[in-house]
Amino acid sequence: MGTRERRERSNESDRFLTSLFSQVPDVVSGVALAAVGGYGRGELSPGSDLDILFLHNGRIEEKSLAEIVNKILYPLWDKSFKVDHSVRTRSETRESASSDLKVALGLLDIRLICGDPDLVAAVQHDAIDDWRGNSRERLPELRRSLADRHLRAGDLAYLLEPDLKEARGGLRDINALRAIARSGAVSISLEHISTAESVLNNAREALHTVTSRDKDRLLFQEQDKVSELLKYADADALMSDIAQAARSVDYLLESTWHRFDHRGKDGIGRFLKRSRTTQIAQGISIAHQEVFIDEGFDFDKDPVIGLRAAAIAAQAGLPVSPTSLQALAQASKSGISKLPNPWPRSARENLITLIGAGAPMVRIWEGLDQEEILFDWLPEWRAVRSLPQRNALHRHTVDRHMVETAVFAAALTRSVHRPDLLLFAALFHDIGKGTQEDHSDRGEKLIEPLARRIGFDEKDIATLKLLVKHHLLLSATATRRDLDDPATIASVTSVIPDLQTLELLHALSIADGQATGRAAWSDWKESLLSELVTRVTSALTDNTIARQPEFTSEQRVLADSGELQVKIEARDPDFAIEIIAPDKTGLLSIVAGVLNLARFDVRSARTQTIGKSAIMKWIVTPNQFAPSVDEGAIKAAIAEALADPSDLTERIKRRVADYANIPSIPVPLPIVETFMDSATDATIIEVRSHDRPALLFGIGDVITKSQVDIRSAIVTTLGAEAIDTLYVTEIGGGALSPERAQELANRLSSALA
Repeated sequence: MGTRERRERSNESDRFLTSLFSQVPDVVSGVALAAVGGYGRGELSPGSDLDILFLHNGRIEEKSLAEIVNKILYPLWDKSFKVDHSVRTRSETRESASSDLKVALGLLDIRLICGDPDLVAAVQHDAIDDWRGNSRERLPELRRSLADRHLRAGDLAYLLEPDLKEARGGLRDINALRAIARSGAVSISLEHISTAESVLNNAREALHTVTSRDKDRLLFQEQDKVSELLKYADADALMSDIAQAARSVDYLLESTWHRFDHRGKDGIGRFLKRSRTTQIAQGISIAHQEVFIDEGFDFDKDPVIGLRAAAIAAQAGLPVSPTSLQALAQASKSGISKLPNPWPRSARENLITLIGAGAPMVRIWEGLDQEEILFDWLPEWRAVRSLPQRNALHRHTVDRHMVETAVFAAALTRSVHRPDLLLFAALFHDIGKGTQEDHSDRGEKLIEPLARRIGFDEKDIATLKLLVKHHLLLSATATRRDLDDPATIASVTSVIPDLQTLELLHALSIADGQATGRAAWSDWKESLLSELVTRVTSALTDNTIARQPEFTSEQRVLADSGELQVKIEARDPDFAIEIIAPDKTGLLSIVAGVLNLARFDVRSARTQTIGKSAIMKWIVTPNQFAPSVDEGAIKAAIAEALADPSDLTERIKRRVADYANIPSIPVPLPIVETFMDSATDATIIEVRSHDRPALLFGIGDVITKSQVDIRSAIVTTLGAEAIDTLYVTEIGGGALSPERAQELANRLSSALA
């Protein structure tokens, strides 16, 4: 069962039709019998129709033509052939194709069976010539028809009982790709889906065989029979192969439409001799609305570049170019882009940035999966790739469900204090599926070495293990236990140690439920979950607010001097910058602005005012445009800005304007919270937001203009998310009044929106 059998089935039909045609008396020249569509390609499954076209030159009497047609069709019907036929002249065929997309597509595969070869050759020439000449109108029409069909038939890769032909990623989409390729509008490497086409055709042929019917929907009751006929281990193995095949087709189709939309364009004009290229990071550029790794880049020198390119693409809402993915795949296979164990922090943060992009991450992840780059970074992913879930509650394969959970989790990053742990747990919460062992228990075992290799510390690993093992705890408890029973709350607090873990598990439960679908999630379930979390919160101690930093006695002695001091320590690839400076209103904003202009990306910061000085500890990463790191230059720039910050402000504004031209995705609004009773003689302002250029400068600037002083600050960047905790006072000292605190929070929210 395969291509050879389908071809032989077509050849047998050809021989039978030729024998019928030869038996018609007085057949004159100017008549031909042609195969179109699947029959034209020689792809006949047992239940396929014979798509045939009777062509004539228009000079044959209607009665004689009808006799020829009937003497061929009646024997076919007598033998129970299903025939889809038409009778046309060359001009009628051309006219029909111009008004009917289905006819036009079928004619692209026309071939002679018997009769006048010149007539078929002429129609074939018309079909291809018209298709190419009218591609500007026909391809958008084809695209609309695909969208309508996909809406009706759903996604082949994720349906429990898919239509192998009509669903998204199915055989009709492969034919659509052939049609797009023949238009000449976009070059397509159809060999990328040759295996996928074989899998889908074989499954369809087997389905026709076991049912003795011309059906294309693979129902539950037939999956075991089809898998047995095709010699799969079981139906799950069959459905996994079908899902992967469909994903390959869908990925190629999506990338093809993207290149069609942006062919020869850079977004500002029509067709250019050279596309506009914007360098976005070292070795990474944007052109033609795609993210490229620069040609000839040495992956051995920077194995993180693949993750960095993927993260940048996801945050920009653009795909990574196919050529870059292929180059990265080749580097992975050759071993020259191998990441160390454990990963460097930059690799981990780029992974979190990629995961946290929400919906735009799906296309990037699929490209990394299709090129099998993921398996080099995350070998654990292979075991769940296209793994079916024969469960009516689930609408996706295991791997796609985890990706969808991460998408929903990305919208909840403002609700937690460790968005990196939420995103990572969301992506891998079902990693234990695929065996008879309880998937939560198995997932707990698998997540530990995975998280350690990616570079999380032991405390974070313990949290991730808890999240994976107990990701169903809150949902199950909320819907199955009595929330008024103290034992119910105690059963949860015995597992969850603190509020930070509770908020993570709450967000993960919501994302998991939303990704599973309406059958598993509802407003009622969400309200029960919220009620349970509220009650558990009352039983736990708050540990979510970052505490003021502590500094050494040596640093305190230096602070007493009141002099500006800068000390830089290399921590490849980062730098630790210790700054002791005379305290003044706006100091945090000024130093943040200087570091931004020095081309440093702030990873974290700890500051505190002691006496008349502020002690600051910054962890920064120089970006590609940073000059050499120079203590003297940084110190001079800070001193100049302290004396007159006006020039600094103008330069920051220009820098922010430059970044505004780079594409970006929509992100959740920032959350600004105030805590009035959590610190002595200070008010705590917590800002959770998406990271962006000069973010900390902007926050400090708003606070300074509000005539408020920052006593200490704890700044953390986690992937693409930033959490800034600020202990603020009135200029003369003392906590803010509730009204002043709310006013400041409102100003920050407005400035960051």
